[in-house]
Amino acid sequence: MSYGKRMDWKIELIPVPVTDVDRAKAFYERVGFNADHDHAVHEGLRFVQLTPPGSACSIVIGEGITNKTPGTQEIQVVVADAQAARTQLLDAGVEASEIDVQPWGHFVYFRDPDGNSWSLQAIESRPNG
Repeated sequence: MSYGKRMDWKIELIPVPVTDVDRAKAFYERVGFNADHDHAVHEGLRFVQLTPPGSACSIVIGEGITNKTPGTQEIQVVVADAQAARTQLLDAGVEASEIDVQPWGHFVYFRDPDGNSWSLQAIESRPNG
């Protein structure tokens, strides 16, 4: 069965498990994420949506959001410039790796306070991410 033109599928939201919602929210805001929503839906459910600069995809932290263990989420994003991204992290007081140069891109790694890991990849063929 054919449905004609394929539609775009765009990732909207990734849950990130944390132990302390306010600490994690402050960390991500310090990195430059925008706090889009912070809403206590009811006791046991707090929804905090944060969006990285220029991203169409957000993360969600909070209470009652995911059963994943804090520190187990891994996320990779594309940035225009690995050195500029690393400098932004260091300026925000975040420990960031040296730039890892690979044939498929330049990478910078960091972790949030719970140990969730982030990989920032700069790819020459995709300069705008």
